[in-house]
Amino acid sequence: MRAKQSFIQRMSLKNRLLLAAILWLSAMIFAAGVGIPLLVRDYLIQDLKSQLNLSMDQIVANIEARKGKIVLTTQLSDPRYSRPYSGLYWSIHTGNQTLRSRSLWDRHFQIEKKPLRTVVKGARGEKLIYISQEIYLPDFPNPVKIMIGSDEDPIEKTLQQLTGQLWLILGSLFAGILILIRLQVGWSLRPLNKMKRELALLKSGEQNSLDESYPREVSPLVQDLNALVFHYQELLERARNHAGNLSHALKTPLSVLKNEVTQLPKEQQRNLVAPVDQIQSHIDYHLGRARMAGSMNILSVKAQVSERIDAISLAFDKVYASRGVILINELDSELEVSVDPVDLDEMVGNLLENGYKWAKSVIRVYSDKLESNVVKIYIEDDGPGINKDDLEKVIQRGVRLDETTPGSGLGLNIVSEMAHSYRGSLQLEKGKMGGLKATLTLKLA
Repeated sequence: MRAKQSFIQRMSLKNRLLLAAILWLSAMIFAAGVGIPLLVRDYLIQDLKSQLNLSMDQIVANIEARKGKIVLTTQLSDPRYSRPYSGLYWSIHTGNQTLRSRSLWDRHFQIEKKPLRTVVKGARGEKLIYISQEIYLPDFPNPVKIMIGSDEDPIEKTLQQLTGQLWLILGSLFAGILILIRLQVGWSLRPLNKMKRELALLKSGEQNSLDESYPREVSPLVQDLNALVFHYQELLERARNHAGNLSHALKTPLSVLKNEVTQLPKEQQRNLVAPVDQIQSHIDYHLGRARMAGSMNILSVKAQVSERIDAISLAFDKVYASRGVILINELDSELEVSVDPVDLDEMVGNLLENGYKWAKSVIRVYSDKLESNVVKIYIEDDGPGINKDDLEKVIQRGVRLDETTPGSGLGLNIVSEMAHSYRGSLQLEKGKMGGLKATLTLKLA
């Protein structure tokens, strides 16, 4: 029994390649969308800190101690330090003395210490990017702490604008690359699509081999497949020719032998009829096996079931005219199965013949299409049927439940083995009409 395949296992090569490309491309786009803003933010912060360091150098160069106090001898060159609440601030603290930029107005830096970082806020409560430094002046006892900060909000707004534009660009890039990959995958897999079409033509019998103009990666497979199909068709033809020749070669001597047996005395006839019939039975069985031995997996074979049923029933209507059996064919006229017409006649003929032998008045033939390109053909009659315990036994070779009815006991066994050779099956059960219901499962063409 075949294991149930997962969704990934059922995916086509094209969809697998596209899925892999989407996953890889999505990961790269996501990494770029997240990583680039972080890198830009780090660059902008470092650049801002570089500017703040210039202001720090200017403060350090112009700070002096006079009469126990510190003074800043020169105003900083950036005018934003003089504009209230500008977002750019400095503060100098030592002992009991604090100097601050005019931009701070009458406020101080708000310092909040958190477990992983220190948050510094400005005059309006805005978060700052800051630097700090501690220096010592000559003849001044206390260390001088200098802090310079700049509003973080302009950087965040710039990053938001940049991130929005970046995701728009990355989204366009994602769509463009995905379209390109799809075209590339479709172009790369075009030889396989061509092979699929040619296999369909090969299956339908419209061509006998595959075109060998394929890329070198696929070409060895095509050549081997062509060689296999050619070899298998040759074997099939040879096996059927040998079976036919053997049948004709044995038919005449066996007929002569049967006629000679009828000329013998009754006692000798009784001793020889059974072995002769047994020889005939073995010949029929093994010739049937030899004829169907090459049938399995022939790509181009197909047969219309309804048409063959009608043809066989016409013959049986004449042979069994005295029984008055009516066959009702409910099959779709378009129904085709992947079976050689001769083999289909063999299988259906054996089943119908059993029906004509045992049915009281009616034989019904109908079908049921299933998933996985499979059809079930039902042949049901209103005869006495078969006991449940004998349903499996009757398919065995040479088994006959009624010795009074003509036959070799090979019919159902041959049908079962033929169906199996086409990856189908034969099942027997009691039908709703009271008689035997034979279910022949075959692949659709």
